[in-house]
Amino acid sequence: MALKKYKPITAGTRWRIGNAYAEITTNEPEKSLLESAKNTGGRNAQGRRSMRYIGGGNKKMYRKIDFKRNKNGINATVVSIEYDPNRTAFIALLNYADGEKRYILAPQGLQVGATVVSGDAAVPEIGNALQMKNMPLGTNIHNIEMQPGQGGKLVRSAGTSAQLANKEEKYAVLKMPSGELRKVLINCFATVGVVSNGDHNLEMMGKAGRNRWKGIRPRNRGVAMNPVDHPMGGGEGRASGGHPRSRTGKYAKGLKTRTRGKGSDKLIIQRKNGKKLAK
Repeated sequence: MALKKYKPITAGTRWRIGNAYAEITTNEPEKSLLESAKNTGGRNAQGRRSMRYIGGGNKKMYRKIDFKRNKNGINATVVSIEYDPNRTAFIALLNYADGEKRYILAPQGLQVGATVVSGDAAVPEIGNALQMKNMPLGTNIHNIEMQPGQGGKLVRSAGTSAQLANKEEKYAVLKMPSGELRKVLINCFATVGVVSNGDHNLEMMGKAGRNRWKGIRPRNRGVAMNPVDHPMGGGEGRASGGHPRSRTGKYAKGLKTRTRGKGSDKLIIQRKNGKKLAK
């Protein structure tokens, strides 16, 4: 991926670092794979605001992504690499041998004209989807299922990948992007490779208006509010607000938020902070 640093000809471009979109091959999405997406403005089904600082933004269509990769044994040719406004990663349009078209998350290094396939007969090459029991140790993977046939749930963000660290009977041990070591059923499907758009986290908006285009409204600080509006509000002068906490009073730092005794605890070998869980 290539980044583009803008000349400071305006206040908005002075600090802007954007994406050059060098990998993108077309600006026209596949119409048969689009569906409308309604903006909520942070309102729930009753029309009441349940999420603050959301609203406005450009209209966008949702691209239907194939997270299941369940067309086993049918070769597909990569037609284009495209931008998706709904996610940080790029997407790839596949044209299957039987004529069907599907979008998948584009891994780094996938080129137009390449052939990808899914199923037990697939080899562990970039863009192919297969069960983790058929992959060699050390393989970088993404779009990982948590239950067989469920579709990929883990490791879908730009530039991320998990590493197949070990195989233990019916489980595969994965090193997650956070550093956590956890078990996933070994007959779950995953896609080989690292998710595209790896420099996404180095982009800089440059001006607040670009966030407004994304539907993100200005967020005001709790310490600037009144006591009736936020636990950190009020006080004479510029008070620090005390211990950082959320609007509902939960500590923002230091408090464990994971449910105690959660069922998946037994599948986690080591947390991202390096602490091993007691068995």
